[in-house]
Amino acid sequence: MPQLNVADTCVGTRALGPGWRSVVWVQGCPLDCAGCVAPDWIPDRPNRLVSPAALVDELLADPAVTGLTLSGGEPMAQAAGLAELVGLARARRELDVVCFTGFTAEVLRDRPPGPGVADLLAQVDVLVDGPYVARRDDGRGLRGSDNQRVRHLTDRLRGSGYDFAGRPRSVEVRVRDRGALLVGVPTAGVLRRFDEAIDRCAEHLGQGGPR
Repeated sequence: MPQLNVADTCVGTRALGPGWRSVVWVQGCPLDCAGCVAPDWIPDRPNRLVSPAALVDELLADPAVTGLTLSGGEPMAQAAGLAELVGLARARRELDVVCFTGFTAEVLRDRPPGPGVADLLAQVDVLVDGPYVARRDDGRGLRGSDNQRVRHLTDRLRGSGYDFAGRPRSVEVRVRDRGALLVGVPTAGVLRRFDEAIDRCAEHLGQGGPR
C-alpha cells in the first residue's frame, strides 16, 4: 500500500465544499503557480508520511463527516495513494469527494502526470481543475481563479444546491500549538491579513512572549 506525503489535514469543516467534511492537503506540486496560496506545500520534500489506512482513521474520526476534499500541493502527483484512501473511506461510509488540481481534465485524461490518475478520477465527484492565475482571481467561488472549471464527474453533488463557482468565499482559522491553519479559498485581502498576523505572532514569540 503506498504511503502519502501529507502537508496537513483538517477534520470537520464547511469551508471547502458542501456539508461537514474532512480535508487532506498533500505535499509537493510540480506546477509552482505564481501567487499560490500555499507556497510551503509546493516543494516535493518529505513532510508527514502516512498510510492511506491510517489517514482514513484520522479523517473519519468525526462520525458527522459526510465528504472529503483533496487538495495540496497537487493531489494528482499522489493519485494512487489518494485513490486507495477514498476507496477505504467509502468502504466505511457514504461520502462525496471534491478534488482540486492544477492540471486540466484534458491533460489528466490524455497525459496523466503519474500512476493512479484514472483510478482517482473514477472516485471523484467534483473536480476543480486548471492552474491558478493570480490576475484572474475574482474572489468568488470554490476555486482560486475564474479560469478554473468546476466539473461534476458524477451526479452525487450536481443537485446539492451548492454554488461551487459563484458563492461568496469563506475561510476558517484553526489554531494549533505552534501555528495556525487557514482552511478555505481566501480572497487576496484575507490571505494578506492572515500572513501579517502570523508574522506578528512570530515576532512576538521571538521576543520572548508567551508560547
